[in-house]
Amino acid sequence: MAIIKDIKAREIIDSRGNPTVECDIIFSDNSFGRAAVPSGASTGKHEAIELRDNDLKRHRGLGVQRALDNILNIVKPKVLSKEFYYFEDFDNEIIKIDGTNNKSKLGANSTLSLSLAFIRALSAQSEKNLYEFLSYEKNCILPVPMMNIINGGSHADNNVDIQEFMIAPVGAPSFVEAIRYGCEVFHSLKSKLKSKGLNTNVGDEGGFAPDINSSKEVIELILESIVATGLKIDSDIVLSLDVASTEFFENNKYNLKGEKKLYTSDQMIDYLKNLTLSYPIYSIEDGMSEDDWDGWKNLTQELGNKIQLVGDDLFVTNIDRLQRGIENNIANSILVKLNQIGTLTETLLTINLAKKNNYSYVISHRSGETEDTTIADLAVATASGQIKTGSLSRTDRTAKYNQLFRIEEELGKKAEYAGKSIIND
Repeated sequence: MAIIKDIKAREIIDSRGNPTVECDIIFSDNSFGRAAVPSGASTGKHEAIELRDNDLKRHRGLGVQRALDNILNIVKPKVLSKEFYYFEDFDNEIIKIDGTNNKSKLGANSTLSLSLAFIRALSAQSEKNLYEFLSYEKNCILPVPMMNIINGGSHADNNVDIQEFMIAPVGAPSFVEAIRYGCEVFHSLKSKLKSKGLNTNVGDEGGFAPDINSSKEVIELILESIVATGLKIDSDIVLSLDVASTEFFENNKYNLKGEKKLYTSDQMIDYLKNLTLSYPIYSIEDGMSEDDWDGWKNLTQELGNKIQLVGDDLFVTNIDRLQRGIENNIANSILVKLNQIGTLTETLLTINLAKKNNYSYVISHRSGETEDTTIADLAVATASGQIKTGSLSRTDRTAKYNQLFRIEEELGKKAEYAGKSIIND
């Protein structure tokens, strides 16, 4: 049982230098939980609403004082001194107070900070680590990191159309070794870019952001960098893409400006199919736009039995949109972002629906991040097998990897690295 003694909320700064919400919850026994929420750049229009102040005199309109006010003046008076037996009870109370289907009253940044601070206080009260408190799996699975080593699209100031080019070290024997593989490829790629006179500055998620027009050229550079480390393509490392095609879907066409190509839905599918035939790509995220359901269905028919097709903007961690995808045999995987839906309870319900229908699920960060490491614990607790939390630079990204190091160490022999089990054979 938990009785809330106090709630605090503050405006902190995320990895892009923009304000975001941090919340503290203190129970009557002084158990304490703190959580900070991230923010996306390429956001799906069906996501829960992130509340901003729109006051151009302050933080360019991006302040979150309204969200803080909702926590302290709307939610806090309703939950203070109230008893909650389970975190679902608290989350459902927050959902009831908001009363909308997209968190537009309180803001998903308010509701999520409350939800995560409460679960952290509960885990502290139980004297358990968060992953242990949340775990409902017997197996202690450490996820394969999908490392974004080249940024494009909305995450970088370059001409690369595809938003994320990722490596997945499936052949590593442990999570610690998986990160070592990734670090070595990251530095190898940096040297390769320097030798070609290309930019080695990094984008929002810590990956390099060179000005390259061709996706194939980007992939070739990554493969060369893998080989240069002595690691083996396919057996040690495979590739993953986040196309983020909603970002360049205009007038029912896919406009790849960097490559100077304008594709119909079917032509976009052929483009993606050719990439998978040419390169060791095991996963494609958002290959089609968020509301191109027919395109998604055709893409799934074409590639769904060969690779992982992840819906991000398509599903937005929303159980109803995922159910529609399941009923129509669309995609075979969902990206899970807590702030797309606004509470931990709703996130876990969506994960459970995915599991029940044999959809894989990838726990994910956002491009605007904080030092909060909840998603690392969530990936282990739900045995997701995969996590997206960026590249091998920027502490907002590496904080999640470092938390997984600690979890793997604590689990000892009970820890199992997902590795090649994530690949669709």
